[in-house]
Amino acid sequence: MSEEEKLFYTIGEAAQVVDVKPYVLRYWESEFKKLNPQKSETGQRTYRKKDLQVALTIKRLLYDEKYTIAGALQKLEELEKAGLDQMDMFGIKTPGLPKPEPPAAEPAEISGDETGRIEPVKIAPQPPAPRPSISREKVRELKNLIAETHSILKKYNLA
Repeated sequence: MSEEEKLFYTIGEAAQVVDVKPYVLRYWESEFKKLNPQKSETGQRTYRKKDLQVALTIKRLLYDEKYTIAGALQKLEELEKAGLDQMDMFGIKTPGLPKPEPPAAEPAEISGDETGRIEPVKIAPQPPAPRPSISREKVRELKNLIAETHSILKKYNLA
């Protein structure tokens, strides 16, 4: 059965489709009542296409449109009241649930306003921290030293 024909997705599969970690989906479930996957007899979450569409919409509001959680909740309510299909409004196609493009990773500080939107403030990227170069021999030497120290501490019941 192809992915387009699946009726239910596990949380791991749903997380892959939405391109977030499973704990993010669980958190969104606690904040967004519209995201409410069924649970199997064993208690495992089973996401339907509708749930994936809601999760993709939430992701777009939070990550792409830069809404806060409160702002995204309000926007979802507005869409529901207006009778608009939020998936169509945000250009999310439902047939195959394509993987959305990840947002550009630029370091930024964020500042919110009363409308619930977050405005990014660009900051200069930080260079990566230099990695200390250490030989394998030195690492082995340190491991042996730690092992010897541990055995001495154990000998005197200090470990």
